[in-house]
Amino acid sequence: MPIENERKFVLRNDGALEARLAKEAGVSRSFLRQAYLDVSGMRIRSMETDGAIRHVFTYKRPVDGQVVEIETEISAIDFERLWSQRRETLQKMRYSWADGRFHWDVDFFKTDDNRTYFTQAEVEMPEEQTEPPPLPPSLADRLLATAPAGDPRFASKRLADRAHAEKLLADIKNKGRIE
Repeated sequence: MPIENERKFVLRNDGALEARLAKEAGVSRSFLRQAYLDVSGMRIRSMETDGAIRHVFTYKRPVDGQVVEIETEISAIDFERLWSQRRETLQKMRYSWADGRFHWDVDFFKTDDNRTYFTQAEVEMPEEQTEPPPLPPSLADRLLATAPAGDPRFASKRLADRAHAEKLLADIKNKGRIE
């Protein structure tokens, strides 16, 4: 089974991090448009990387304390058909790289006018690993807080709600931690 095992980190966005990541060797950049459908656990995503666009359908379901994640590519036509059935939507710029056994993504959640309203890193870990690795040096000085494993407040579906994301970020900044 394709088990999702990830940890998330809320980052301070000073406006320079995205530009710095864009220049780093081995880091790919993708623009994502994402929508959640009316059936729990189902989403669609359009990912543009280096001028090429992929469309992906994803189904996620918690099973025995783990998350099974199944992804498959779909056609642009099917993506548009499903987009018409969307609920929550978001767009984000994603910077990704491999780091040994780990895969890192940094997501900059964007408004329609391309303003970043929330920045979050996540690390995909091997299924058996329970503790996340240290943040890469390029991110360590931007860490605001480590999200508790599986905390739904930090799921992209919830962060698609800009008011929720901005309140969550303000609470973390004011308290210096996640409560």
